[in-house]
Amino acid sequence: MEATEQFAGTGRRKRAVARVKLTLGQGVITINGKPVDDYFGRSSLLQVVRQPLEVTQTGSRFDAVVKTQGGGIAGQAGAVRHGIARALLDMDETLREPLRKNGLLTRDPREKESKKYGRKRARKRFQFSKR
Repeated sequence: MEATEQFAGTGRRKRAVARVKLTLGQGVITINGKPVDDYFGRSSLLQVVRQPLEVTQTGSRFDAVVKTQGGGIAGQAGAVRHGIARALLDMDETLREPLRKNGLLTRDPREKESKKYGRKRARKRFQFSKR
């Protein structure tokens, strides 16, 4: 591997999309120009983002530069996790088994159901008045 070699992965979750680039480095994760600790304040979201690196024991080997958009912070954290897992797979195909075993390569298919006309939301109805 060259020092300038990059590995890319795209992750998706809910309405969020994350474009991840992994390079050899010290384990620094930057999301939209901010450190990961500042971008995702909650420790549970930080744990979600770092999960693929912990599973493959590559946490301190790679720097990740992430551009994410859409959705909320929880969806974006899931998208970043999916993107990092795909980028690691692009780097080394032998990591497929541990990533697959922990469910990190599967895209979560759950999406928000669209609003229906004549209703408040997708399924909620307006209050019924008999009289």
